[in-house]
Amino acid sequence: MPSRTPSARGSWRCCATRAATASQLGRRLDESSGSTSYHLRQLARYGFAEEDPDQPNRRDKRWRATEMVTSWQRSERSDDPEWRQISDALERRQMLRAIELFQRWFAGEDRFDPRWHSTGGLFDNLLRLTPSQLAALDRDLMAVLDGYRTAPPPAEPDEPVRHVAIYQQLLAFEEVPL
Repeated sequence: MPSRTPSARGSWRCCATRAATASQLGRRLDESSGSTSYHLRQLARYGFAEEDPDQPNRRDKRWRATEMVTSWQRSERSDDPEWRQISDALERRQMLRAIELFQRWFAGEDRFDPRWHSTGGLFDNLLRLTPSQLAALDRDLMAVLDGYRTAPPPAEPDEPVRHVAIYQQLLAFEEVPL
């Protein structure tokens, strides 16, 4: 399964930041160019990567992520068993990535910067919703995030700007998860 391998995960993450050839990604990930090329084609098959339209020459094919953010609906191709496996693996990878980023943030001194100390953070919540209400919540949250991505409110003068990692989980449980 391509998305379960380090090469696929790394290829996806690396080409999300800038376009790269399979050989360049292979060197960064300590994988063969054949392996990264295969995984890039698999990621492209499901719409997560594409050939870069600005190719430097005819010999070196560069790839890029189709989006800077990752979002998909499990139901998009629920009748395709391979897609379900990929979707499951990507969801697990997203959770591991969120934990990895939290640990990196927690270990860093930046979290003690007073300008950031009282902003952001971690929270959880538990709502009782129907499937249609959960779908509406998902749309509303995505609309808020899209608004901040495309037209954020004005910043205060001389404020620092940072990348803010947001991981959204909307998981339905029959019983209250303990």
